[in-house]
Amino acid sequence: MAHVPTQHGQAGPSVWQKSTMGAMMGAGVGLTIGFIFGSYSILRGGAGPRGVLPTLSQYMLSSAATFSFFLSIGSVIRNDAVLPPHLEAARLHLTQPILRSREEGIVMMRRRWDMEKLRERTL
Repeated sequence: MAHVPTQHGQAGPSVWQKSTMGAMMGAGVGLTIGFIFGSYSILRGGAGPRGVLPTLSQYMLSSAATFSFFLSIGSVIRNDAVLPPHLEAARLHLTQPILRSREEGIVMMRRRWDMEKLRERTL
């Protein structure tokens, strides 16, 4: 499922498409990691009573399912922004960071603590 570049005024990929793309990437990564760790485990400890192929396939499928699940959720969360990426980058580039001195931070913390104490006294 290739992503088609969007033009001005067109919508990007849907949430389902983002989730599917994340799941496919996770499956590929999971199969690879499962093959590496499964092969190492079989070489180190033996295949066990089920044999080499079932043991290796269990490693590969379990890691593929895990990676697919988390990457599909992560790709939806990561790409679910209010602003498009180029506008978010411009906003971060053009706005001034909020830098405060240590003394200002201590004064702000003391004010918050005092407000919390007042709130607790009134309750």
